[in-house]
Amino acid sequence: MAGEVLVDALPYIDLGYDDPGVREAAIAMVEEECRRYRPTKNYLEHLPALSTSAFETDLMTTEFERIQNRLPMEPVSMKRYELPPPPAGKMSEVSAWMESVENSMAQLEHQAVRALNLELMQEYGCEMWKSYLEVLTAMQAKAQARLEAVKKEIQDVNWKRKSKQTKGGEKLRSLEAQWVMLVSKNYEIEQACSKLEEKIYQKKTGKGMVNNSSGENINNENLSA
Repeated sequence: MAGEVLVDALPYIDLGYDDPGVREAAIAMVEEECRRYRPTKNYLEHLPALSTSAFETDLMTTEFERIQNRLPMEPVSMKRYELPPPPAGKMSEVSAWMESVENSMAQLEHQAVRALNLELMQEYGCEMWKSYLEVLTAMQAKAQARLEAVKKEIQDVNWKRKSKQTKGGEKLRSLEAQWVMLVSKNYEIEQACSKLEEKIYQKKTGKGMVNNSSGENINNENLSA
């Protein structure tokens, strides 16, 4: 059948894999085939083109462009944390002062939120971390259980393979012994047939008897005399 692969190796019963030079010879054969093999077509042409930017955000795209252009990274702007007064030319304008006051109020609110977050973390951080660790422990236990299940599946497959190969090996050895016995018997039969043919030939050529017209048996030696 097309595409069918015939596996003629039985690693659980075959011998000779550990002999000196066998592994090196196998690796050399694989390397030689890899050197001779040259793909003549693109085996991925039936697949859509790989999109490397499907999960990129605008920020990531900008950063990748910066790295590609070998530009230095912009320093972190601290402007939002500054409290500058109105410009020198607008010191007498109320709107400029109102803008500065609003900026200071925003900065003050930001610091208040940070302080509140610190208080919340101090009060609930430990419990939250414990809860997070419990989730991680449950995930780890689930992954470990899945790993053990996969290992068991692999072990079952290997055990079934070994059992089948062991039974197949016993049958092969039995058939091989039977084949050797039959070959030996055929050889003995051929030897016996050869001896019989030799005796028949000797009787026909040197010691055979011939019949005369009267039906009496006359020896060939008497005829020659």
